[in-house]
Amino acid sequence: MKELRILKPIAKLENIEALDPLVDVTKRIVLAIVKPRALEDLLHGVPFGHPIHPVLVLVPTGAWASVAVLDLLPGNERAARILVGTGVLSALPTALTGETDWARLHPEQMRVGIVHAAMNVTAVGLYSASWFARRAGREGLGKLLAFAGFGAVGAGGYLGGHLAYRQAAGVNHTEDVPHRFPSGWQELAPLADLPEGEPTRRVVQGQPLLVHRTGSTVQVLSDVCSHLSGPLHEGQLTIEPGEGACITCPWHGSTFSLSNGEVLHGPATAPQPVFETRVTGETVEVLLPNAD
Repeated sequence: MKELRILKPIAKLENIEALDPLVDVTKRIVLAIVKPRALEDLLHGVPFGHPIHPVLVLVPTGAWASVAVLDLLPGNERAARILVGTGVLSALPTALTGETDWARLHPEQMRVGIVHAAMNVTAVGLYSASWFARRAGREGLGKLLAFAGFGAVGAGGYLGGHLAYRQAAGVNHTEDVPHRFPSGWQELAPLADLPEGEPTRRVVQGQPLLVHRTGSTVQVLSDVCSHLSGPLHEGQLTIEPGEGACITCPWHGSTFSLSNGEVLHGPATAPQPVFETRVTGETVEVLLPNAD
């Protein structure tokens, strides 16, 4: 079955450069709001291991979906009004987490995301108007506004699905590494060929690896950033207190520990695959635990 023709224009949003001025202004505002870095990391979902925006979305959409059902049945005016207000109030933190994630995406994703946000803002406006209409006793108008808002929520949700699943925003871009890298020890390079104290890139069995050597100690991560596949070997090497050597992705600023691949700063929420290393003779070998 082919994709519906009516949905074809959505993919073209990715390439509409006329949206870029609005994207740039909105991005600056969002990044100014979410300072300091600890707040941004929290809103990305770094402590939770994956983005928290999809979890928070359940509250307003669940409330408003319930309103749509209650509005079709008699005698539920008070419950429907409460749920309309619940959805409106919960939309603010939901939007803040979504905008924080959005501000660290590629331009093509941000163009779709800005339209997604516009649909959600429209929905919040319609539901807010619905709440005031219901409070004033204008139940019929309140229901009409709520159904219009539900339509906007559906359109925004479809764009959010396009952003997440078609454009792979928010997913772990290293999930496939254990399935593509062979099991067992693999030859990396002669120890003497690895530069001392600076990140470098090596390819083993078709997989790009980030390599950092200190004396005879070699640390290896997947070179593909779990956030949006940035080349980690081009990033900045730093020493974090209590963590040791760390690497910061040059694309969106995610920071990972070289010792265990853990995320120290977002927007990434998934850790980097970590390779065990050993020196056999003069050759460094790597092993990816749990590789297929």
